[in-house]
Amino acid sequence: MKKIAIVVPALLFFFTAAVNAHGPVRQKAEEEITINAPAAKVWGIIKNYDDMSWLPGVKSTTADNGNNKGSIRVITLKDGGTITEELKKYDDKKMTYAYKITDMSTLKTITHSGAEEKVPVLPVDNYAASIEVEEKGGATVVSWKAGYYRAYMNNNPPEEMNEEAANTAVNGILKAGLSNLKTLAE
Repeated sequence: MKKIAIVVPALLFFFTAAVNAHGPVRQKAEEEITINAPAAKVWGIIKNYDDMSWLPGVKSTTADNGNNKGSIRVITLKDGGTITEELKKYDDKKMTYAYKITDMSTLKTITHSGAEEKVPVLPVDNYAASIEVEEKGGATVVSWKAGYYRAYMNNNPPEEMNEEAANTAVNGILKAGLSNLKTLAE
């Protein structure tokens, strides 16, 4: 009986500690849009990995190896920030490519829990995405999918780097990009 009286509270303590130790959870965002234009025209706007001029907020883009796997592109934002991405997969025939963020500039520095924290221009970590263009019934469907973590990888994230900030930023980019793509293609 004494063993149970000792073991049960110890198990409850460890269970409670495990439940309260909440790290970041992988987030997903997916946006899709139907565009009344041929798929070849839509793909023609977005197919060059070194051209993100169709995405609002982008000032310029450079890539070191075009549409080849491993190509590194640097996106310079209109506010001066930069995002560096690596091309992971590219298929011109299937009209799709996938990429991963490898580096970002700092938007600002904040103090959180007594430490200086750098807030990246996009409040995410381990971000990977793909974009696909598909002809459907005389129109074109474009799907943009992303998977990522919040920018702050420890427990108790600051407001600027929590899941809500990450989701709001990513969803905003995907929606704005696809909406502008529709405008450009139609």
